[in-house]
Amino acid sequence: MPTVEERFNLRGKVAAVIGGGGYLCSTAAEAMREAGMSVFLLDISQPTKDNPGIAGTLPYIRCDVTSKDDLIRAREEILGEHGRIDVLLNGAGANAPTTFFEISLEEFDRITRVNLLGTFLSCQVFGEAMIRQRAGSIINFTSVSNGPPLSKAFVYSTSKAGVANLTQNLAREWAPFNVRVNALRPGFFPTAWSMQHFIDEPRKTAILNHTPMGRFGQPEELIGAVLWLASDAASFVTGSIVTVDGGFTAMTI
Repeated sequence: MPTVEERFNLRGKVAAVIGGGGYLCSTAAEAMREAGMSVFLLDISQPTKDNPGIAGTLPYIRCDVTSKDDLIRAREEILGEHGRIDVLLNGAGANAPTTFFEISLEEFDRITRVNLLGTFLSCQVFGEAMIRQRAGSIINFTSVSNGPPLSKAFVYSTSKAGVANLTQNLAREWAPFNVRVNALRPGFFPTAWSMQHFIDEPRKTAILNHTPMGRFGQPEELIGAVLWLASDAASFVTGSIVTVDGGFTAMTI
């Protein structure tokens, strides 16, 4: 029987991190590298060292998550170098605080394309390689806004609910091929942008009063869930939505 260390061992595995230049995924990507994985950052923008976890040591592939051609090109580049892809961390995202009657079709399309279509295409493209190799772990990003939905995040909430449904659909379809599909459901891990555009003082107070731990999450607090889902320690885990939210979704009154 494998030891605990062997079950959690990620050394030598290959990961593609979509949205790898972002606030949460950059930290997760760096943790994967520290665990001995070969990690590729896929993002539409060049990652900067301003993001947590980016140390300039991870290879970057420019990739628009809404372009299937870009995703295929990135997949083939990774396969050409390593011959396999063991983990896909699917973390590209978009949001806006627009009130419902002010949401334009352009905004609805933009957010939905990044959050839902982008996840769909990434799973389609990278899942194909995993099905062929009969092994793989896909980790999508949903949100506490899956439901009940958050105010001021109408399109975001709708698209993230779709990601949760997609995750469980694929988990069912791909389990016979030893490809696991799960999702993280983070609580509030606000960026500087969201603090400026989305979370004013009254909203901050409401969020923290509804969070038993009484604080926002830090990017490194997602690392444990990411590494667990990527590892063989989670070999019987598929179709799960793993919540990391300081108790937010457990709170009523």
